[in-house]
Amino acid sequence: MSAPANFPGEPESSLEIAREFGLSNDEWERVLSTLSRKPSYAELGVVSVMWSEHCSYKSSRVHLSRLPTTGPQVVQGPGENAGAVDIGDGFCAVFKMESHNHPSYIEPYQGAATGVGGILRDVFTMGARPIASLNSLRFGRPDHPKTPHLLKGVVAGIGGYGNCIGVPTVGGEVQFDSSYDGNILVNAFTVGIARTDDLFFGVAEGVGNPILYVGSKTGRDGIHGATMASAEFGEETDSKLPTVQVGDPFMEKLLLEACLEIFATDCLSGVQDMGAAGLTSSSVEMADRAGNGIELDLDAIPRRTKALSPYEMLLSESQERMLMVAKEGREQEVFDICAKWDLDASIVGRVTDTGRFVCKATPGYDPFDGTGEPDPVVVVDLPVDLLTNAAPKYDRPQTSRAEQASVVTMAGDAPDDLGAELVRLVGSPNIGSRSWIWRQYDHIVRDGTVIRPGEGDAAVIRVFCEDEEGTREKYLAVSSDCNARHVELDPFGGAAMAVAECTRNIVCVGAKPLGLTDCLNFGNPEVPEQMWRFAQAVDGLGAACSALGAPVVSGNVSLYNETDGNAILPTPTVAVVGQLEDPEHRLGLGFVRESDVIAHLGRASRGVLGGSEWLVQRTRSVTGAPVGIDLEAEAALQHAMLELARAKLLHSAHDISDGGFAVCLAEASIAHGYGARVTLPAAEDAPAHALMFSEEPSRIVVSMLPGNVGPVGEICARFGVPFEKIGSVTGETLAIEGVCEVPVEELAERHAKALDAIVSQPGGG
Repeated sequence: MSAPANFPGEPESSLEIAREFGLSNDEWERVLSTLSRKPSYAELGVVSVMWSEHCSYKSSRVHLSRLPTTGPQVVQGPGENAGAVDIGDGFCAVFKMESHNHPSYIEPYQGAATGVGGILRDVFTMGARPIASLNSLRFGRPDHPKTPHLLKGVVAGIGGYGNCIGVPTVGGEVQFDSSYDGNILVNAFTVGIARTDDLFFGVAEGVGNPILYVGSKTGRDGIHGATMASAEFGEETDSKLPTVQVGDPFMEKLLLEACLEIFATDCLSGVQDMGAAGLTSSSVEMADRAGNGIELDLDAIPRRTKALSPYEMLLSESQERMLMVAKEGREQEVFDICAKWDLDASIVGRVTDTGRFVCKATPGYDPFDGTGEPDPVVVVDLPVDLLTNAAPKYDRPQTSRAEQASVVTMAGDAPDDLGAELVRLVGSPNIGSRSWIWRQYDHIVRDGTVIRPGEGDAAVIRVFCEDEEGTREKYLAVSSDCNARHVELDPFGGAAMAVAECTRNIVCVGAKPLGLTDCLNFGNPEVPEQMWRFAQAVDGLGAACSALGAPVVSGNVSLYNETDGNAILPTPTVAVVGQLEDPEHRLGLGFVRESDVIAHLGRASRGVLGGSEWLVQRTRSVTGAPVGIDLEAEAALQHAMLELARAKLLHSAHDISDGGFAVCLAEASIAHGYGARVTLPAAEDAPAHALMFSEEPSRIVVSMLPGNVGPVGEICARFGVPFEKIGSVTGETLAIEGVCEVPVEELAERHAKALDAIVSQPGGG
């Protein structure tokens, strides 16, 4: 095979350049052996991004195959731009979560903003209108000098993009830990609604069909962004700024509306957004799914920068761009709609039957300023399979962590004043109010948010499903979660707990979990202990998803999250979508009525403090014995909770998680200002502070009318769920009998100021 031409000014490919692009020595040799020649510079760039961890999942594919991905409600599982679950009447919820970690650390505003833009495109590329977003954020120590700048920049980027495009950000989570000092996490989630029969897929079908480029012009921003996201940080981190993309939410809004209008004409046979690895990945993935080839004319690429080389055009991650495969003869319909929405559109290639990815370009020709005349030569000619199925797939070595010595449940003596301890914990950055963040987001745009941030364990959104028979209202619940401290202590159990907490949040607002998406954030997979953590966490996720009826329908893996060899806490974030049968089933987390009975559902605490926020603050390290989880007990609890909500027997429900039982009660009291007097439920003898602050899972605090105690107890008994009446809603203080009594007003004041010390510092994006 004759080698495609190197473009003028481009160097000859070499091992040194391949290593610079992120390929190993063995991978370079594999390319040479497969092609029987050296790749051109552009080809080497294409191979390097498609073989990057971010695009090929070369260290994780062998493990991800163990996740449960099917179920009667699953419309589309992993492998497409987003997953989808059935919500009835011919409609489905389409959703996915993605990471934008490295770009957000380098440039927090644009990194976070383009993360939101990318996940929105993943959803509307499927033909779904986005209706809500969440985010899951991790930052370093609250007192780290970079934290104020990063927190404020990321929040501004999320709010700036989401608010402008008109999709409400209805919830999320944020945690702080020293392991994220040099590598923050920004995970973005979006859910949309589509007709099940009208979903669109990323396939290049129909040999001879034209390939159209739609959206923003191509520039040099984001080149090798996928490769950058597949490497750890070091001293050169600041030099990576050019690999961060730049977003334009107003252009995305035009693209969204134009795409949905184009989809409605049925003039396309496939569509894919240009995300990581830009034009390259979108073209190659579409060709691979259809078993076809693609030929691109790079001379026709709309551009906003002079003298772009083929390498730059193929690897640019400029935002707000789509690649469409039109049915032959119907491309004018795309042009007409794009003109209406003031979008660039151009035919840039054709679907072929060659199974090859071929790109042509003219040396010296630059349509940006009219230089030269088109006379294209081949600059890339690669088998599609080489870039997809034949990409490296590693089962990397694993080394289990040495068994930790038995750690006492408590750390030192019990605090003298447990009331003061509760106030301090409620006002700490990892527990307190996130209202400063929520105020930056428009969480009520489109008038569909029923349970807003801070009102319930999950957000609830009213969605309007329109077809020829009219408009139906449906109610979805969404939540995201992961407690990385518990994953650090026990990767299997901690990951299972993340799924359990997220689905428990869904049932606590009265919804049935339908499906899950994940974002698996870990360190360097080439370190055997890190790979062991990843594999264990995948199995924990799988076990919990199977037990709790929430199959994985989409997801993302983000590895190499470390700086100078210091890895983040393993953070397998999950987001779950559920559905309410009736909006009257919804429940908030706060007490709402004086004299209501308060009860504890689930096994009472054993006082295990391992991984708890209280113990981490006390010891300044993630320590203690893992708390574990009984998935059968968790499933029984969730089934009982869902039946209680549907029977309308409860006034509130709040799961026990970060901060433990005492913090759960405090948050329920703070919500509407109602006090409570309760006793500590205990499974065995343990100090009061251990029972107060243990984060053992599978427990919910509920409130109800006194007359409903009997029926609630009967339902719990039917499911084998322990039920204990522990007190009542009363007064203006939170009183735990024999332990502490704290004014609700004091708790609320400290809770509201939790982030003040961070956001009042200089810095921002």
